[in-house]
Formats: sequence, structure tokens, C-alpha cells
Amino acid sequence: MVCYDVADPKRLRRTHAKMLGYGDPVQFSVFECELSRKEIAIMKSDLSGILNWGEDRILIADLGPAEGGRRAEYLGAALPRAGREVAIIV
Repeated sequence: MVCYDVADPKRLRRTHAKMLGYGDPVQFSVFECELSRKEIAIMKSDLSGILNWGEDRILIADLGPAEGGRRAEYLGAALPRAGREVAIIV
């Protein structure tokens, strides 16, 4: 599963268009993807050409099989933490 938070509307539209080539949208900024390690690397490279890592962020969550381990990877701007609680639910 790939989720993203993009600050600029133009980058947001470009990111959504690029992600349509990698998976199925569940919501505008959430995609269900079945990708190999190589495809994930290519996707990261493609997104790096669009995103501003100081302002934008993505979450790549390997949900894997139910009996396997779960893994999440964050890229880009840190989540805002000061003065408020933040919850991430996948």
C-alpha cells in the first residue's frame, strides 16, 4: 500500500497520475499495489523526480501475507508532532 501527502497541488496531481501506473487507487492519495522489489525501486525513483522531500512524504507499507511480518517505510518530510497527536491507520 502506498499513501502520500503532497503539499503542492501541481505535484499532487502529477503524483496521482504517476501512481496510476503502479496500482489501483483506494482513495485519491492511497493506492493498493502489488510490486516486486525492483518495481518499488523504480516507483521511488519516478516519485523522486516529482516530490519535494522537504515538504512531501509517502508511506510504503508492505502488508505482505497475513502470517508474515508487516513493514512500513516513510520517505520525505517528518510528520508534524509538536503540540498535537497524530495517528496513522493503515
